[in-house]
Amino acid sequence: MIQLLLQLPSFLASLVIVSVLSQLLLPDMGWLGGLLWLASGAMAFHRPTERALARHLLNLRHPTPRELSRLEPLWRAVTARTGVEGRAYELWIEDSDHLNALAAAGHIVGVTRFSLERLSDGQLAAVLAHELGHHVRGHAWSSLLGQWYAVPGRLVWAVVRKLIRLVTGHGHMGFWAAALLLVAGAAVLLVALEYWFVTLTLVAAPYLLAAVTRRAEVRADHHAAAAGFGPMLAEVLHLMQAADRESGSVTASALSGCGKTAAMGTRTPARGRRQGLLGKLLSSHPDYHTRLHHLAPYLKQR
Repeated sequence: MIQLLLQLPSFLASLVIVSVLSQLLLPDMGWLGGLLWLASGAMAFHRPTERALARHLLNLRHPTPRELSRLEPLWRAVTARTGVEGRAYELWIEDSDHLNALAAAGHIVGVTRFSLERLSDGQLAAVLAHELGHHVRGHAWSSLLGQWYAVPGRLVWAVVRKLIRLVTGHGHMGFWAAALLLVAGAAVLLVALEYWFVTLTLVAAPYLLAAVTRRAEVRADHHAAAAGFGPMLAEVLHLMQAADRESGSVTASALSGCGKTAAMGTRTPARGRRQGLLGKLLSSHPDYHTRLHHLAPYLKQR
């Protein structure tokens, strides 16, 4: 819920954009476009739509019979231990050579081929329990809705930035181009000053949202650990940490996280990159030390 609230400013900006465009295209029924756009969020929980998103945007595929024979018993064990109806979710595979997994949309749980082939049963079960934690706690669907409703605003912002680069990219700007850029800049400044609270929220929202997302990763870890998968999950995190060290990177990317595009679910690439303070503040995942620290109480119970 907090994740959705933090994306409220971008949602409102997108709503204004959709409403204005609808009014221009359908003067007598301008409200219809905004209403249809709001209703479109329900498609996130429509099973055929979820499958299309998984296949075409997240590059997932259905497991082969052999892969399913490995995954299904582990998934049944995880869901039985956590008291969740496992048949409500679908298992998918990503053809990737990285150790990773994801929870997407309302019912998608995916693991990479590498994870399926290289992890032990206990470790793979811990990964599945972590992803189930994202679903149980609502992280996957809230992230999806927030990202979906922010699309119009992001598209318009991308167009504006492209126009600015186009105008300023030439060594010599024409008088009217310079005047237009100056007027647009003044207008944006006046709006920012007039609605300073909204402006401040828009600036701060990405950092707050990243902090909430990092907290969601820790909570998903807790969900897996509380079901008895803490030691196995710690083993997986150590494996990922070692892989990152070998590749020369210093940040944790980990099980699930934001999509590789601004699209669905919660996923992060399996290997991080060196980043500064702002990069760390915008990171969707805590570092390995933080996650292992939060798992420590569960490890002592062994």
